[in-house]
Amino acid sequence: MGVVELENVWKIYDNGFEAVKGLSATLQDGEFISVLGPSGCGKTSTLRMIAGLEEISRGEIRIDGIRVNELLPGDRNVAMAFESYALYPHLTVFENIAYPLRVRHLPEVEIERQVGAICDALGIAAYRSLRPASLSGGAQQRTGLARALVRSASIFLLDEVLSHLDAGERAMLRGEIRRVQKLMRLTALFVTHDQLEALAMSDRIAVMNDGELQQIGTPEEIYDAPANLFVAGFVGEPAMNTLRAERVQEGGRDQLRIGGQNLSARDLGLRALPAARELTLGIRPKNVTLRPAGEPGTLAGRVHTFEMLGDFTLASIDLGSGHLAFKIGEAGLRLALDEPVAVSFEPEKVHFFDAETSLRIRPGAGPG
Repeated sequence: MGVVELENVWKIYDNGFEAVKGLSATLQDGEFISVLGPSGCGKTSTLRMIAGLEEISRGEIRIDGIRVNELLPGDRNVAMAFESYALYPHLTVFENIAYPLRVRHLPEVEIERQVGAICDALGIAAYRSLRPASLSGGAQQRTGLARALVRSASIFLLDEVLSHLDAGERAMLRGEIRRVQKLMRLTALFVTHDQLEALAMSDRIAVMNDGELQQIGTPEEIYDAPANLFVAGFVGEPAMNTLRAERVQEGGRDQLRIGGQNLSARDLGLRALPAARELTLGIRPKNVTLRPAGEPGTLAGRVHTFEMLGDFTLASIDLGSGHLAFKIGEAGLRLALDEPVAVSFEPEKVHFFDAETSLRIRPGAGPG
């Protein structure tokens, strides 16, 4: 088993700083959850409270149904891998990985079997006899991960374990971690500030900001139905466009005014506009379509930036009231700076957020 329950958990430091505020969530057996957020949002404090490295100020944490608030780290049956490699420099790769098994007095043949299996899984079998100083950063991080994953634990806590690696190593290792986790049915909590890692690796993502849980859901739910403006802007690359808008009556019809331009519900592929008078419209760059300048039912502007980014081209237009980014799918299409263009939005892909609360709202409904 590997079920972790957090019930109204707070972390308040001696100086009064509230690092985690009333966090409630459940990590199910065999589940991989990423805790995602910017620096200082409370994600590492949460992990350290689960591990027993930080005292819980309020609330309760249970592992496999047992309250662990007062238990020492060694009594909680958790395994950790850190942002720093934390390897023993005088031990070989094999002995570093074998250490948690030796302290549990496993038979030598079983230690050999388990260390060999995890070395094969993480691609470090060739380094077994080497010491950490002779390894690349990627190999050292794999060794640190192997030492955590080799032991039997209720939960595996992974704290920014990919942050020091280059792009190629990160892409390779996140796939290997996910494969090992699924094959071994491990329960894992992965702390990261990288939304791409969270989207690629997780069963569910818990997004935090300013010590509070903003949303928890599958990668698809977080990306396609962000609960508020923070989640919408933090998850996704390129980031979601957000435009301030006002619902107005013009010609006897509801219109959405963005800057000095109007769009109708029909222009947005909707039956009706949201009931709120002031709101924020969100649309991802991939759901913005380039149109000829002057076409009805579009937003008009001038090309502000044009960037070739390998697999796609990213451009933006100046609407006068703000900039709107969009992806160009047509091969070979180039735009000149300040060229007049227009854009429309893909139906069903437009998001609305309450201007006051920043919560997501549905057309014709309140926040939710």
